[in-house]
Amino acid sequence: MLDSVGAGLPAVMEAFQMTTKVSRVGFDWPSAAAVLAKLDEEAAELREATAAPAPDHRHVAEEMGDLLFAAVNVARLTGVDPESALKSANRKFRRRFAFIERALAQAGRTPSDASLDEMEALWEQAKSLERKTEP
Repeated sequence: MLDSVGAGLPAVMEAFQMTTKVSRVGFDWPSAAAVLAKLDEEAAELREATAAPAPDHRHVAEEMGDLLFAAVNVARLTGVDPESALKSANRKFRRRFAFIERALAQAGRTPSDASLDEMEALWEQAKSLERKTEP
């Protein structure tokens, strides 16, 4: 059934198409709430995997994959195109980090000269300004 889903697709789209196909035969989550609970479970498993004194990279990667797969399912069940949503988040990240760079440049500095706390404060400023200009 999944042979028609191209393994060469970007991973987000491959997961989206696979879960869309199997949902047509009833292999699906009953609701977005159910898969959100799974997302929480996967996040907890990833936290556990990364908390080990010497984390096993393969195990961490597996748990990260499970978390991302669950996130794609949340997107599908809520009618959101995960690729577009991630692209939008990427653009938002670029805008906000560019704000940090500009603000620091005005003071003759770069991000590598700033503390994390300072950059976080500028990030929050960027978020606040975006909210004020949203329609």
